[in-house]
Amino acid sequence: MEGVQTARAAGSPVEYTAWLLGEQGRACRVLGSQLYADLLSWAAADLRAAGPTLDVLDGYLDEPQSSVLALRLLGAAHALALTGQAPGLAAYYPSAGGTASPGPAGADAWAALRQTLTEHRSSIRAWLRRPPQTNEVGRAAALLGGLRHLAAEARLPVRLVEVGASAGLNLRADHFRVAGDCGQFGPESSPVVLAGGWQGASPPEGPVEIVARTGGDLAPIDPASPEGGLILTAYVWPDQGVRLRRLRGALEVARAVPADLRRESATATLARTALADGTWTVLWHSILRQYLDRAQRAELAEGVAALGAAATRSARFAYLYLEQSRAGGCPVTLTTWPGGRKRVLGVAPPHGLPVTWQP
Repeated sequence: MEGVQTARAAGSPVEYTAWLLGEQGRACRVLGSQLYADLLSWAAADLRAAGPTLDVLDGYLDEPQSSVLALRLLGAAHALALTGQAPGLAAYYPSAGGTASPGPAGADAWAALRQTLTEHRSSIRAWLRRPPQTNEVGRAAALLGGLRHLAAEARLPVRLVEVGASAGLNLRADHFRVAGDCGQFGPESSPVVLAGGWQGASPPEGPVEIVARTGGDLAPIDPASPEGGLILTAYVWPDQGVRLRRLRGALEVARAVPADLRRESATATLARTALADGTWTVLWHSILRQYLDRAQRAELAEGVAALGAAATRSARFAYLYLEQSRAGGCPVTLTTWPGGRKRVLGVAPPHGLPVTWQP
């Protein structure tokens, strides 16, 4: 937060937005995408030089950091590459059959992206109005481990509720397979394999039975539709083949396993959530809080507290989440009611893999 305030205070909207692009590029490098790191570095310089990046982002130069403008920009271009509308750019995107970032510091790939920004300005600007949609399947490893802890506490069926669910892919997590150094879980035939997903101490043994799946999102995506599949794929970084394979497998699962997904706020999802005898009602979210303002965070906390207060030994409630911590990493945090027992089960990176479980 201090970095954002400093950047805003230090210069013009152009300079602030160039800083945002650079910060996202550094994050992409840490998370394994050298291609996007290089492209965002070039885009930041092009913005300062009043190139096509400035023309495309005109009107978006005062976006908050939480809007992830850089990823919306790159997602728009990726969609064009995936659909064959930007063949020059596709030549550098492995997701579209190309080769990642040849040339010094991705100069050739940047030249192709710069041309795409020029030729497809209107399409890219239309995409910028979308909220970012990264329904990262790797985060399901944290969810599944947390559900195993619940089964050890009380072996009851699970009614799973997700706020900020995007396309609801992780509502089908019990149909994914985790393969890690400290345990295996899930069907061997699953098209989604979270390889190396569990490290450290193995989550407790026990079956996980999900009997209801529901969630909400301000802009939900139908994962069974071609348009929904394109949006989700476009937000995966094109040089990260493992993530792309996980997503494509999860889309296959979503077509076979239904889930109730509604267009609504987190507050509305909480308002319609009620506990039921003989079950765990599990409220889950992952990398959501950064998109909520202070009032929305307070409403989420109040809704969780109300559900916790209503819990009984026969109608239990659990609050499970994977969110970024100022101390570093993303703790997997679980609170259960009755009793309100809160504990950190493990820690993971933002994309979810691997989860390192605590003893």
